[in-house]
Amino acid sequence: MKQIVECVPNFSEGRDSGVIEQITGEIRKVAGVELLDVDPGRDTNRTVVTFAGTPSAVEEAAFQAIKKASELIDMSRHSGAHPRMGATDVCPFVPVSGVTMAECVEIAKRLGRRVGEELAIPVYLYEEAASCPERQSLAYIREGEYEGLPEKLKKKEYKPDFGRAVFNKTAGATVIGAREFLIAYNVNLNTRNVKLAKEIANRLREKGRIVKNPDNGAKETIPGTLKAVRAVGWYIPEYQMAQISVNLLNYNITPLHRVFEEAERLAAEFGVRVTGSELVGLIPLEAVLQVGRHYLRKQGGCFGVAEKEIVRTAVQSLGLAEISPFKPEHKIIEYRFRKKGPLASMDLVDFCAELASDSPAPGGGSIAALNGALSAGLSAMVGNLTFGKKGYEEVRDEMEIVAEKAQPLKDFFIEAIDKDTEAFNCLMAAFSLPKKTDEEKNFRQDAIVEATKGATLVPFAVLEKSRTAAELALVAAMKGNRNSLSDAGVAGLTAAVCAEGALYNVLINTQEMAPGSFRSETRAQARKMCASVLETAAKIKAEMDKALAD
Repeated sequence: MKQIVECVPNFSEGRDSGVIEQITGEIRKVAGVELLDVDPGRDTNRTVVTFAGTPSAVEEAAFQAIKKASELIDMSRHSGAHPRMGATDVCPFVPVSGVTMAECVEIAKRLGRRVGEELAIPVYLYEEAASCPERQSLAYIREGEYEGLPEKLKKKEYKPDFGRAVFNKTAGATVIGAREFLIAYNVNLNTRNVKLAKEIANRLREKGRIVKNPDNGAKETIPGTLKAVRAVGWYIPEYQMAQISVNLLNYNITPLHRVFEEAERLAAEFGVRVTGSELVGLIPLEAVLQVGRHYLRKQGGCFGVAEKEIVRTAVQSLGLAEISPFKPEHKIIEYRFRKKGPLASMDLVDFCAELASDSPAPGGGSIAALNGALSAGLSAMVGNLTFGKKGYEEVRDEMEIVAEKAQPLKDFFIEAIDKDTEAFNCLMAAFSLPKKTDEEKNFRQDAIVEATKGATLVPFAVLEKSRTAAELALVAAMKGNRNSLSDAGVAGLTAAVCAEGALYNVLINTQEMAPGSFRSETRAQARKMCASVLETAAKIKAEMDKALAD
């Protein structure tokens, strides 16, 4: 899984577009980062910026943005409706995929230390990165705001986590931390009655609602039904409907479908219907997949379908397209980074035409990977055609696992189609380097060695995964729906082709290498893995011969 971290710094400038552009320009300069959103507010005089990318790239982009903000924003002249204490007021890191909260805490600490030492800005850590329980609260740290900093920095309890306890007149202080992903989500109601929307919101939010005790008139708080949920009711003239506006603080505690279904239940008590919902901003893929799996299971469906189908189920089940089109490629964070390679993006006819041209790539390595994708796809199909079918109750769970494992395996092989060609092109580029001087010759030779290793490791990884493809095909052949037996058989054949094709590419790429551990160990391991795949494929063929005999 690709590592993706989100960062949402808030800068104390919401009116000067030139300043905002210079700050966000620093983020755009960093490779491995995508600027997702820039939301300036004139009244608050504050801009909320959202960007995401690999952990190291996001950390660097955050530092450069904080540095630029400290150069351009003078807090001694700042005023706005929103509480603030620094040019970069707050900078949280959020784990999106392939990254733990603990890793985000470490990013926050490293950045905090660098900001404190290199920029002379007092830094406080908050939320999950907080150095003490009190500092988990942003409101506690920001008490007194910028104007109160000079006196606050003199107090022991407000000593910065990083940087000296010295007032920085222009930059103020910065709060850096790590938190869970916050999902902004609105539930649509078939009413304009904002009072009803507020009542429903009060009943489902964790904070709950205040009521009067009928016996003594004292006010009492009745907790809401959902944890990690904030909610209010409002009316949107543009939509001519009332909504329940929700901030979901942790979708692993309360998933999105739980909010939707609880809103449906409570709305029904007031004679109101939920007609759909709206996602504001971006959302992690896993939060969407949770919803899709939930509704697939309620329908008796198999989890082993393509990711695209799980996402479609989630979008349709929550009515996310009621108000405006919901485009997963824009709304799901991971999809903003998921770029299909040029070969994988081709239709079948164009791909075959490119393959049959006089260009050496795509070649056998890409076709080996393609066969792996075909094998995994067929095993997933057999799993889905077996799941829930009468007579296959005993293997229901096992076949669902086959289909579930096969889907990401298929995606791996599809990515490898382009990776193999990219590795070949890198090797050709190395051979094209100049070789007039001794220095150029040495550099070229080193580049060829490294590129050859890269061109070897791609088919080697494909060969490794072909073992899993063959194992899934064997389960499909032995236990899958008998009406799909031939499909399982072809899954075995294509897994074998994938393995042998990948082996050929490993061997030819290492053939001219200088003797050494990499060459010998790689070739030996590759031959061993291929033999294992062919052994599994032979078992599948034996099953096919027995089942399809005259």
